[in-house]
Amino acid sequence: MSKPIYVLNGPNLNRLGTREPQIYGSTTLAEVEALCRQAADGREIVFRQSNREYELIDWIHEAIDGGGAIVINPAAFSFTSIAILDALKMFPGPIVELHISNIHRREAHYHKSYVSLAATAVIAGLGPQGYAVAVKAAIDLQLA
Repeated sequence: MSKPIYVLNGPNLNRLGTREPQIYGSTTLAEVEALCRQAADGREIVFRQSNREYELIDWIHEAIDGGGAIVINPAAFSFTSIAILDALKMFPGPIVELHISNIHRREAHYHKSYVSLAATAVIAGLGPQGYAVAVKAAIDLQLA
């Protein structure tokens, strides 16, 4: 039995569907979760969102102890959280960093992600569908 894929979402992603739809689209976080579960093709998904840095860190620790891969959209914490980076550096499996928008086409403060330093792969700019791509990539990387 394979270990679960943790799909972790950072601050303000609970507002998907209404938050800046010109950037993030109209897909809700519940719809994103459904995309992830469909892409997982029966594999276990642990899907979570928090606006709190410490909760994301606790969930990364949980994944360290029992997860097979992490897909993480750390949102604003990408650019500010060395604590999340340090937690991710302990994870022994593949980590896919995900951003709905292309962070490199946005303001300069979005261009340097600390999370990228620990990520196996980075996906940016595919919109909410990027989650499905990230889950499939995490499965492939986990099996490699």
